[in-house]
Amino acid sequence: MSSLKGIVSLLLLTFNTLFWGIPLIFLTLVKLITPGRRLRLGILKGLNAIALNWIGFNLWWMRHWLKPKLSLDVPETLSPQQWWLVISNHRSWTDIFVLQMALHRRIPMPRFFLKRQLIWVPIVGLAWWALEFPFMRRYSREQLERNPRLAERDRASTALMCERAQQIPVAIYNFVEGTRFTESKRAAQQSPYRHLLRPKAGGTAQVISLLGQRLSGILDVTLSYASPSPNFWDFLCGREKSISLEARQLTVPEWMVDGDYHQDSHFKERFQAWLNELWQHKDRRLDAIG
Repeated sequence: MSSLKGIVSLLLLTFNTLFWGIPLIFLTLVKLITPGRRLRLGILKGLNAIALNWIGFNLWWMRHWLKPKLSLDVPETLSPQQWWLVISNHRSWTDIFVLQMALHRRIPMPRFFLKRQLIWVPIVGLAWWALEFPFMRRYSREQLERNPRLAERDRASTALMCERAQQIPVAIYNFVEGTRFTESKRAAQQSPYRHLLRPKAGGTAQVISLLGQRLSGILDVTLSYASPSPNFWDFLCGREKSISLEARQLTVPEWMVDGDYHQDSHFKERFQAWLNELWQHKDRRLDAIG
């Protein structure tokens, strides 16, 4: 019975994507041939509205059809008219929808850091490209050691997103571990945390430096699943156990604004210490949640 529920969920997700995909593709084509950033910015606002409706309908049927067991703790001071950076641990594809259940229309249209391969996902990949999500190549350490200049490509993608983000309010989401948590990955990394992988500081530091005073704050999100191995299919089947989301609103420290993570070794060390302290707090919270 639960598998049938999962199939219906996939059909609802697919139908909703196809329905909103039609106006999205049309506006994307218009954006491609529209001259001037100012005019394209107006089209981007229309694309944002389409994406928010796509998200909204998905959340509606998920709440009423799947009825997930959620515990959400979110600050009351958020606004969709401000700029936000959201950092979170990462357990499953379900994370994205849980984040949206907590933050949809409380903060602006989200922008996620995405692996470049995802641009080829039908319709959705086109949507992410048209909405100006940053696509990252995620080189291995060995590749970067052979050619350090490869890292500049991801930095350039982040810089372009932040430059465009100056023009309309956005919420930039970053799963700073870079991949979903598993015990095998934790062991391979020799992570010092019980429930987390090592956080990657570079992208977060660059966003804060480039957006500077635009940011109204940082949302430090902790996601916890009662299931030891959560997965999106179980969520679509309504089998996922209880899920907890806690969001802390942090102010952007003055010393972070205009810092250069890649050129200033003192700033880099200080930023890594700040992020590791957040991760230590998050690990303790996950211990307490159980």
